[in-house]
Amino acid sequence: MRGLGRASSAITIVNALPTGVGCALGIDLYAEAEVTIREESEQPGAVEVEPAARTPLTLTTLRTALDRFAVDASVDARLTVRSEIPSARGLKSSSAVSSAIVLAVADAVGAHPAPTEVARLSAEASRSAGVSATGAFDDALAGLLGGFVVTDNARCERLSAAQSGADWTAALFVPEATHSASPGWAEAFRRHDSEAQVAVDAALRGDWWTAMRLNSELVERTMGYSYRPLRDRLIGAGAFGAGVTGLGPALAAIGPTSDRDRLRSALPVEGGRRLSIPVRNGGLRAPGGVE
Repeated sequence: MRGLGRASSAITIVNALPTGVGCALGIDLYAEAEVTIREESEQPGAVEVEPAARTPLTLTTLRTALDRFAVDASVDARLTVRSEIPSARGLKSSSAVSSAIVLAVADAVGAHPAPTEVARLSAEASRSAGVSATGAFDDALAGLLGGFVVTDNARCERLSAAQSGADWTAALFVPEATHSASPGWAEAFRRHDSEAQVAVDAALRGDWWTAMRLNSELVERTMGYSYRPLRDRLIGAGAFGAGVTGLGPALAAIGPTSDRDRLRSALPVEGGRRLSIPVRNGGLRAPGGVE
């Protein structure tokens, strides 16, 4: 049995580390997974992941998905992963890869899980593998649904969702540096839960750009980034909002596609990559995807 799965990247509007509530927005960068499941295996329960993609997260997610969808204990599985999402920069590569693996396993056995179930399984695997302190349910769900989502990550519940604009672009500055996993930063962020709650409240009322600014100010101060001048420059170039995504060091600005070139030109020319990526405004429509 062969299955395919695909899920997208997202950017942070509100980081869930301080309060457990997060908000994310889907964008058109993708991770894809292909899984082959063999029944009546000579090595039941064995899993094989291509060396380039073999990580605690991919192994944990594959086993989590097999436990959920492939109830026959006699199967084994082989996994291949492809991703165009820069890793460990705050662009939700882990959530996208994990969701894609869940979808691939489900596709292989003919299951059709709802996006919320896929995101919950992704969050479970992310916590178990130690790559996310909260499970990043918001990131996974935004990568499946598109648009804005606000979630309670502790309960894996969607609090609200809204479509993005019909023709928006994410201008991304992606530095060469990476960040360490979120569990190591959890306590530092929880000390600012009351301040972060103001950003959460803004997101819950749909004031996305205020939420993004307040969140970025908190993340920059905690992580040691100095992005205020860059954020101001991007707003001046036509962005609706700008801020650090995840734990960074990537920074995202959202604006109309008509201002794409101006936004890209406002990004630094050294120290990282400059990307212009369409904002996603709907569910995935691909083999193994969801709608």
